[in-house]
Amino acid sequence: MNAIKKAQSATNVFARSWANFVIRFKWPILLATLVLAMGLGSQGNMEFDGDYHVFFSKSNPELEAFDALQEKYTKDDNVILVLSPSNGNIFTKENLVAIEELTAESWNTPYSSRVDAVTNFQHTSADGDDLYVDDLSYESSLKTEAEILEIKEKALKEPLLVNRILNEKGSVTAINITVRLPGENINEIPGEVTPFVRNMIAEFKEKHPNFEVHTSGLIPMNTAFFEASQNDMGLTMIMLIIVIITTFILTRNIWSTLATLVVVLFSIISAVGFVGIMGIKMTPPSAVFPTMILTLAVADSIHILVTMLQKMRNDGLNKVDALKEAIRLNFMPVFITSLTTVIGFLTMNFGDVPPFWDLGNITAFGMAMAFLYSTTTLPALMAIFPVKSKVKKEETKVRKNWYVGLGNFVVKQPVRLSIISVIVIGGLTYLATNNTFNDEFINYFDESIAFRTDTDYIKDNLTGIYNVEYSISSGESGGINNPEYLKHLNAFEDWLNEQPEVIHVNAFSEVARRVNRSMHGDDESFYRIPDNRDEAAQYLLLYELSLPFGLDLNNQINVDKSETRVTVTVDNINSTEMIAFSKRGEDWLRDNTPQAMHAMGVSPTLMFSKLGFRQADSMLKGNIIALILISLVLMLALRNFKLGLLSIIPNVTPVLVGFGIWALYKAQINTGMVIVFGMTLGIIVDDTVHFMSKFLRARRELGYDAKQAVVYAFETVGKALVTTTVVLLAGFSVLSTSPFALNSYMARITVIIILAALIIDFILLPSLLILTSKKTTEEESTVAQVIFHK
Repeated sequence: MNAIKKAQSATNVFARSWANFVIRFKWPILLATLVLAMGLGSQGNMEFDGDYHVFFSKSNPELEAFDALQEKYTKDDNVILVLSPSNGNIFTKENLVAIEELTAESWNTPYSSRVDAVTNFQHTSADGDDLYVDDLSYESSLKTEAEILEIKEKALKEPLLVNRILNEKGSVTAINITVRLPGENINEIPGEVTPFVRNMIAEFKEKHPNFEVHTSGLIPMNTAFFEASQNDMGLTMIMLIIVIITTFILTRNIWSTLATLVVVLFSIISAVGFVGIMGIKMTPPSAVFPTMILTLAVADSIHILVTMLQKMRNDGLNKVDALKEAIRLNFMPVFITSLTTVIGFLTMNFGDVPPFWDLGNITAFGMAMAFLYSTTTLPALMAIFPVKSKVKKEETKVRKNWYVGLGNFVVKQPVRLSIISVIVIGGLTYLATNNTFNDEFINYFDESIAFRTDTDYIKDNLTGIYNVEYSISSGESGGINNPEYLKHLNAFEDWLNEQPEVIHVNAFSEVARRVNRSMHGDDESFYRIPDNRDEAAQYLLLYELSLPFGLDLNNQINVDKSETRVTVTVDNINSTEMIAFSKRGEDWLRDNTPQAMHAMGVSPTLMFSKLGFRQADSMLKGNIIALILISLVLMLALRNFKLGLLSIIPNVTPVLVGFGIWALYKAQINTGMVIVFGMTLGIIVDDTVHFMSKFLRARRELGYDAKQAVVYAFETVGKALVTTTVVLLAGFSVLSTSPFALNSYMARITVIIILAALIIDFILLPSLLILTSKKTTEEESTVAQVIFHK
């Protein structure tokens, strides 16, 4: 017992000493924290990186395979311009001239290496033994109606054009601009390529108003990521205004609102400094850190302020005594909730998506600083400000009665409420298993983003924007001219075309067939793979020599002609279907071709499709560690193994409930939602810790029985829990409006989880405390006083 008393005394001495120290040296502390915040903020350097590669770690096997493929061929960073004339016919003199002009201008795009269009398509024809390779339509202004009709007939019969550059009706066409970015700075896309393309499109539409222009491709996707980052940063100001208004309404005190504002600003400024010091570049997921910190930092301040104002209004304490009491009563609970929140966000580092590592680390640092400022800057400011609070007995009584009434409702029927809670939670947990992963990167953006609407238009009117690529090796230098290789490649192309998901297949076997036909006087019977290797090699050489600069076969054939690239364009299928399709292709190659031709399907689409599954697998370990660590923290803080173990229930079940409700709402989970368990686990501990702290205080210090202690907890901490929940809901609701689905979906399910946490902590937790408190020993009760002694 002596040890217990010493620990209890040490805790009380520390709490009182901290409160006295901060209040006594309020001006030096305020100045010191100001210098600290400004010093950290001066190191801030906010750079944005919109490259989709940032979503993949360097060890990601799909990224490694994709980069290896691009090293063999040309990189396919591209801009797709899709043109839709108002007359619904590409093949008119006026429209072909316009397409020619835009194609020529597209070559001026910064870092452009290739431009593919219907007009400059390299059409092969024969005249005796001579092979001619020409633009399908050049100098279109000089063409006759008959010539244009002939061009249309050729184009609509060309497999390499239809469903790729041209739709089957000839009413929509595309210009594909391939760029080779040096990768020397992050402004190559947002500062050079994108502004040029947008200006080019604006000038084209002004000159040719009869055309609609839609853009897609990897460059516009990167731009959309970049702009989403900046847009979500802009949500911070909206959230700041909401927090100010919400805090003022709930505390009804201008000085507490101002002090809270200072704390959250200091926390965000410090986090910005951390970003600069660590050299972190902003991405759409990590760019929401100001909103995250702002929202979470308010919770720390609210508990201290609400307790202080309650002591002044209800108990008649003066400002200084009320402030000391608020610090002493809330220091340890606030520390615990801050620590568990930091642990939760740090578990994001177990995932496989680097932007979420950054979000976790920045927010964890910001929350650590928020704890520091809420226990130093906040009380210092409140000690300085002329805070006054009139006791309003009638309003106080009504407010107390509401929470007391809820407490009395719970204590009358703990068994019934526990059973109902278990049934509801069990049912929603079962529903949660119906959620499926779907990481279609197009659906990362909502319809307010031009990239999304343009891409949907292209999908509906021209071609798919999802693809899978295979690099098919022959096993020897020059082996792509081997007739056996070409026959296997041709069979693979035919098999792919038979698959229901496939829109278009671009394979070298099509080039080999087309050139073979042209070299035999355009005889359709020779539209097949050449029978002789030397003949195939000669045809290929002749064809390559006839191609103009920039339109060669480097995007399909590697340098030593030992491998060719097969690009399969597919419908906008979901992640599971995309992975299954790629696997079918790999299996077909393994079962029907020599070992050298076995290949792995790769593409950005496939990488994103596998990202959610990879993130879920890697986060599982992190979530388990977070749960164990947070449980241990609570057990140590409560000094009670059983109650610490019991606290896991109200901390885990809100997540299960959240995903169960989500199954009714969307039933699809993306990469951003995988981190929700670890992230919210730390956040929702706040409610549990503060409710349990007041329950334990009533039981062990005031001598209340379990039911009286529950009512006491409702009365003393109910308002603070509702207040912090409202602020958290406001913050994440603002974030849920983001047009970037990784952030908005994460925020929406977090809103559900936070609300579920409050309900569970008001219904299930007190019921469980009542049902299990009989087994709590006197000695355990005495030990727990160490933390929560009055």
